[in-house]
Amino acid sequence: MAVAMNQRHVFRVLDANLNRAREGLRVLEDTARYVWDSHTLFRSLRRVRHRLDEVTRAAYPRLVSSRESVKDPGRTMPEGKRRDWGGLAAANFRRAEEALRVLEEYGKVISPEAAADFKAMRFKMYALEKAVVKK
Repeated sequence: MAVAMNQRHVFRVLDANLNRAREGLRVLEDTARYVWDSHTLFRSLRRVRHRLDEVTRAAYPRLVSSRESVKDPGRTMPEGKRRDWGGLAAANFRRAEEALRVLEEYGKVISPEAAADFKAMRFKMYALEKAVVKK
């Protein structure tokens, strides 16, 4: 089944997931830096966030121009509560990983090179998450 995709709608998906990935990464980066005092983890997360910026910088103006945050139905959805610091970290790892997966999938159609970068970032996040979440 072939479905025509409005380019503006595609850019909205990309913009939302880019924002989601950056937000999750920033929460984790600040947690590693200030709460866990882990300079190694902080630097690793920062490298992922900076790489995300490098890969998407050229498209950023188009992404922002497609944004419709005032009309976004997700704006008013309630968010889950965090019971502890581990839950906060786990939620933000998942947030970043899931957003990177969406960017990867859309990237396969728009930019296979960027898709490969998003995939590498996603797997880096899986490894960092494993290092943080101890059994």
